[in-house]
Amino acid sequence: MKGSFWLAWRQQRMMVGIGATVLAAAAAIAVYYRSGMLDELRSGQFDHCGPGPLHCMRPDTVLPLLLDVEPLRYLGVLNMALPVLIGVFWGAPLLGRDRELGMHRVVLAQGVSRGQWFASRFALAAATTVTLSGLLAGVFAWWWRPAANRSYGLFWYENTALSGSGPRVVAAALFGLAAGTLLGLLARRVLVAMGLTLLVTGTMTLLLEWTHWTRLLVPPHTYTSAGTIPKPPMGEKWSAGDYGLITASGRRDDVMNCPFPSGAQLRECMDRHGYVARFYEANPVGDYWTFQWTDTAVLGGLAVLLTVVTAVLLHRRRI
Repeated sequence: MKGSFWLAWRQQRMMVGIGATVLAAAAAIAVYYRSGMLDELRSGQFDHCGPGPLHCMRPDTVLPLLLDVEPLRYLGVLNMALPVLIGVFWGAPLLGRDRELGMHRVVLAQGVSRGQWFASRFALAAATTVTLSGLLAGVFAWWWRPAANRSYGLFWYENTALSGSGPRVVAAALFGLAAGTLLGLLARRVLVAMGLTLLVTGTMTLLLEWTHWTRLLVPPHTYTSAGTIPKPPMGEKWSAGDYGLITASGRRDDVMNCPFPSGAQLRECMDRHGYVARFYEANPVGDYWTFQWTDTAVLGGLAVLLTVVTAVLLHRRRI
């Protein structure tokens, strides 16, 4: 396989170099901005800020006190876009370019099997994808840690953190590569394959974002309180926006049936209507990993399935 791998490296070294450059740039930017973030935190101006989603105000003004986390969000956006970028610019041409130009026939005529032709190219691309996406996710996590789940930083449920960090980034990047590779094999033109890959990976990215916001795959928890005293603060929980009142039979009604703050008025209204508690639905901070591993299982499973389909098609059909 030496010759096959050597040819794969020759054809993909520019993409490997681009990936390494992007990673180096992201790491340099992270070091610079994280250093500034730590300097701000050490200055003491954030010491009076508690955890939770409510903004902490500057002592001398009514403006919220915030860290500069916009560059961190941009890295999260880049990580979210990896399946699209890798699928379109690496996966689609991986086999598709050779097929369009007829170069695969020259390679196969040299005694290289179709399995070797596919394995050498896909293995190099997959190894680089795992390394690049894993390191980018690690850079995000390292940069994010000082500002994680604070009103002046970035909460775990914001899409750039939830979808731009963790093992999900690696699984998504591999899905993009696998989808692009299969479409590059099936399409007769690389540009067509790139367009189809953009459509498939973009749709899958948006679909998973939709499942996050609807809590389709990770349902929220239900929290109850008596109503006579203020409920515990939301803190790091991700509210589902569903609040209400519960009867003894378990029926849930709209919170506006008793639109009073905690205290005697609320208690009197609840007793009058037969409510025994009030509730809200939210995902606790621990569900960050539930979201992560659910997405990883979905995307990783799809990546494996698409890779197997590509290998079977190569084995069973002439190209």
